[in-house]
Amino acid sequence: MNFILYGFCFFFNIMPVLEQHVKFCGPTWFVCKEKTCFLTTFVVQIFPEDVCTPADPGPIFIVVECPTEEFVMPVVENETFKRYQEKKSGSPVALVIHMTPESILHSSRYWHWMKQFGPQTEHLILNENTSTLHNLRSYKIQTQLNLVHPEIFPQLANVQKKEERPEFFGVRGECLLKYQLRPKLEWQRDAVTSNNTEEFVKEAMELPGFVEALENCKLTLKLDGAFTGESKGQYPEVIFLGTGSAVPMKTRNVSSTLVNVSPSHSLLLDCGEGTFGQLHRHYGENVDEVLSKLSAIFVSHIHADHHTVTCGKPHTPVSVIGPPLLMTWLNQYHNHCQDILHHMNLIPAKYLTDGTEALSLKNKNLLASFLEAYQLEQFQTCLVRHCRNAYACSVVHRSGWKLVYSGDTMPCDALVQMGKDASLLIHEATLEDGLEEEAIEKTHSTTSQAIGVGMKMNANFIMLNHFSQRYAKLPLFSSDFSEKVGISFDHMRINLGNVRTVPKLVNPLKVLFAEDLEELEERREKRELKQMREMEDQPNGSQPVANHKRDLEGASHTMGNKRLKAN
Repeated sequence: MNFILYGFCFFFNIMPVLEQHVKFCGPTWFVCKEKTCFLTTFVVQIFPEDVCTPADPGPIFIVVECPTEEFVMPVVENETFKRYQEKKSGSPVALVIHMTPESILHSSRYWHWMKQFGPQTEHLILNENTSTLHNLRSYKIQTQLNLVHPEIFPQLANVQKKEERPEFFGVRGECLLKYQLRPKLEWQRDAVTSNNTEEFVKEAMELPGFVEALENCKLTLKLDGAFTGESKGQYPEVIFLGTGSAVPMKTRNVSSTLVNVSPSHSLLLDCGEGTFGQLHRHYGENVDEVLSKLSAIFVSHIHADHHTVTCGKPHTPVSVIGPPLLMTWLNQYHNHCQDILHHMNLIPAKYLTDGTEALSLKNKNLLASFLEAYQLEQFQTCLVRHCRNAYACSVVHRSGWKLVYSGDTMPCDALVQMGKDASLLIHEATLEDGLEEEAIEKTHSTTSQAIGVGMKMNANFIMLNHFSQRYAKLPLFSSDFSEKVGISFDHMRINLGNVRTVPKLVNPLKVLFAEDLEELEERREKRELKQMREMEDQPNGSQPVANHKRDLEGASHTMGNKRLKAN
C-alpha cells in the first residue's frame, strides 16, 4: 500500500528518520526568509502486517443448491462436505443454507446428509414452502386503498405458513431474517416484516381530513348506486399488476396487466420484472390456478420493464404475441437458464396489423386457436411511436366489448384508428403536463396527451398507467381529467361495470397522498418559475410559449413518423 505525500516544507534534515520507510522522490530547494528550505515528494510504503491484527478465521457457512434428484448424489458424496461433517477441517460449520425443493429436502438420503453436520450446525431452508411477507409497503398501500373502495382495491392475500412434518428440522427463510456470525452466533428476527393491518388503517384514519373525505365519497357512491358490489364477477376483469415505468419500486411495479377474459381464460398484457411476485401477492395460494388459465401473453416491445418475465401453464404451450426479436431473448434464456421454448409459441405482432395477410399456416392455426379459446372476434396490433418494433393491441370480444392497450408510445394516429369506440383504453401517461419536451425525448406521453388520444378514438373510458416512478403514489392531475378518466394503481381491480366509479374516488385519494401531491406541486411550481425567468431573459422577438408548444407537437409527430418509417 503506497501513500504519496507532497507539499511539505522542512527546516531540518528529515531524511535519516524516514530512510527505512520512505522512498525519496527528490527535493525542490528554495529560500524562505533567509533560511534554506525545500519542498519534497516521497512515497510511504505500508504493508498489511504493519497495521493488521493476526488472521482470525471466521465461522464457516455453506450454501448448497440442489434443484433436482440428479444433484443429490454429487452433493452427498462431495469430499469437501465430508471433511466438515467428520470435523477434519477445524471449526464446525455454523450454518448451511439449502436452496432445495421440498421433495428432495425430505428424501431419506438428503435428510441423512443434513444430519451428519451435527447438532451445532444451523440449517436455513429456502424453497417453495418458504412463506414470508415481501414488499411490506405494497401491503400497507393496499390496506389503506381498501378503505376507499374494497372492491376496486381488494386486500392482498395473507401469507399462510404451511404445517411442518414431524421430522423437519431447520429454519424457514423469512424476509429480512438475519443470522449473525460475529461476535455471537444467533438468529435475529427484529427486522422480520409483518402485515400489521390495524396499524396501517389507524395511520390512514388519523390523516387530517381523511375520515371526512371518505364519508363524503361513500355517500356519493351510495346515492349513485355505485357501492353495492353488483359489478363483482363481470368480465372482462382487469387487474393492474404493474403501473410504473423503467424499474420496479415499492409501490409501483413495472408494466403488467392481467385481463381475465372469462372465468376460464386470462390474457397478460406485458410481463415486466416482478410480475409473478405481484400475482402471488394478489392471489396467494391460488396463484397456480390463475396461471392455469393463462394461455396468452402480449409483449408490446422488448424493453426489459415489459418482458423480463414469462409465465403460464407448465404443461400447455402459451401463445406469446410480440416482436420477433423477442425470440432472441427467449432463446438465450432457454439455452442458459431453463428449457422454456416447448412451453410457448410466438405469433409475430407485425402479422396482426391491419391489412396484413402474411401469416404462415402454423401462425394462422395458432391465432385461430387463440381466438376460439378466448371467444374473441379480433386481436389486432399496430405500430406505435416509441422504440423500433413497439406495438399496441386491440382485443375485441364476441360479446361486443373492446379493450385497447397502448404499450409505450407518444400520441399515435394509428392507435386512434385501431381503437375507435373502445370500451376501455389503457394508455401510458409516463409524465405530467408541462414535461412535453422530456416526453418527446423519451418517446412517451403526458397525462393530457394520453387523455387526448382516448377522446379522439371516442373511448368509453380511459385508464392511465405506466407512470414515471417520480409519481410513486399519485400523479399530478390536469384540467383534462373528467368522469371518463381514471388512474391505475398496482393490484387495482376493475371491470366495465365499476370503472365509472374510479373518478369518484379522487378526493379521498388526494387526502391519503396529500404529502406526496404537495411535493409534486412544489416541484412543478419551481419548474414553471424557472421557465418564466428563462422566457423573461430572452430578447424581444423570441418565440411565444404557445408557438413553442405547437413546435413541440410538430417535432413529436416528425420524430414519430421517422421511427415508423424505420420499422
